[in-house]
Amino acid sequence: MSTTPHIELYVRSLLPTGAHERQEAVIDQLQRLDREDQIGNFSVIVWGKQVARDSAAAHTEEGQYILNRVAEFKQWALSNNVSLESFYQTSTVDNEVTEDAYTAITLPVMGLAEYQNGELRHVAPCTKGDLVHTIMDRLERLENGEPSALEQERRTASVV
Repeated sequence: MSTTPHIELYVRSLLPTGAHERQEAVIDQLQRLDREDQIGNFSVIVWGKQVARDSAAAHTEEGQYILNRVAEFKQWALSNNVSLESFYQTSTVDNEVTEDAYTAITLPVMGLAEYQNGELRHVAPCTKGDLVHTIMDRLERLENGEPSALEQERRTASVV
């Protein structure tokens, strides 16, 4: 049974100003954690700005993969009483060609999923109350051999 997590880093392909440097810093830190055996391994998955559930792209293998991951992340958030609103936003988009509107999920510039033995253990960024748990927060805790802040909070709460 593996004790080191597998990390999936999701990055947007067309970056807003400044995001490329943040993505590079996260990838550098993941490479260092991998070299130091703090994580089992990691993968970088490139995605676009948004995906519409009813679009042709959503019915491709890549589109299904993204939609399945988003659904998994949302289920994890429900189970852990956290919000991914800063991560995924749903919006209505007007189609100028057909004059119809459709619902699309806006994907974040960068997101992290942590798996332990195939089970999703953490998604960043996420929000609990007023506290945002960022990707860098989670990577720093991994580097220090610490559980996620959410997991540590659960452990502390169950002891009391």
